Amino acid sequence: MQLEYCYESINKSCEKHNWSNSIRISMYAFMVSTIFTTVAGNLAVIISIAHFKQLHNPTNYLILSMASVDFLLGFLVMPYSMVRSVENCWYFGKLFCKIHTGADVMLSTASIFHLSFISVDRYYAVCHPLRYKTKINLFTILVMIITSWVIPALFAFGMIFLELNIKGSEDSYNELNCVGGCLVFFSETSGVIASMLSFFVPGFVMICVYGKIYTVARKQAQSIKDSTSPFQFQTDLAARQHLSRCRERKAAKTLGTIMGVFLICWSPFFFCNTIGPFTNYGISPLVTDAFVWIGYLNSTFNPMVYAFFYLWFRRALKMILFGKVFQTDSSRTVLYSE
Repeated sequence: MQLEYCYESINKSCEKHNWSNSIRISMYAFMVSTIFTTVAGNLAVIISIAHFKQLHNPTNYLILSMASVDFLLGFLVMPYSMVRSVENCWYFGKLFCKIHTGADVMLSTASIFHLSFISVDRYYAVCHPLRYKTKINLFTILVMIITSWVIPALFAFGMIFLELNIKGSEDSYNELNCVGGCLVFFSETSGVIASMLSFFVPGFVMICVYGKIYTVARKQAQSIKDSTSPFQFQTDLAARQHLSRCRERKAAKTLGTIMGVFLICWSPFFFCNTIGPFTNYGISPLVTDAFVWIGYLNSTFNPMVYAFFYLWFRRALKMILFGKVFQTDSSRTVLYSE
């Protein structure tokens, strides 16, 4: 089979993938559907939380910000990654390659930063409910959101535009790089630092926090079960406290599921990203690219988790699809009982 190149008239041009049209069409169909589902699902979360006043609370502000991260990943990053994955060619120039790579690293890192702060929010809600409103206020949430955006942006774009990711491995980079490609390259040092900052350290912290939340939630559930009697919860205050505890535990379970999905989706890529430089970049680019798309699927699955666990999201989604959000005072709709 004759080799094809991204730019036939240029030396050291990248080779195109010699896949049949049926494989190309299947890949484009899968990736386009993934992009559409990611954009539409996260846009629904954004509209729901922004529109309905009942959803304006600290936890949902963090979820809104995280949905914005996932939306931007699907809208700005994934379409260009799709062309690169299917064709093995980059037709958008060197500058935009750096912008795209920086945005990819930034948004992926920002997502796990949001999850880390959400785990802190759930920790106080479940383990220290009496201190929750004093510790997790609007100012605290604003600091969490700004931190989740600014630090990943400085890290990602600083590393890519200053070429810190290839420092110490310039020879390997020049050997692997070709004209018409957009290689996401990390040296041994930068690969370890990036993976630790973006995944391993915050992932370990989240696992520990959710382990504590799970333990406390089980004790609370057992305490409620043991103390329940035919005369239990006869007062409105007791009933509200019971409902609030149940809701907080469900929210912790939901966000724990989201965290689990994140870890499952991104673990293959970050392990590959860490190990690759130490194996003389022996891992196939096709395998690495497949792991990137498995990671992208995390942004697709998050709204599905909301739809599965949250009645308020299903009701909000129904109103959005039927255009009821354009009705007068629709923002005051009660989506769930307090």
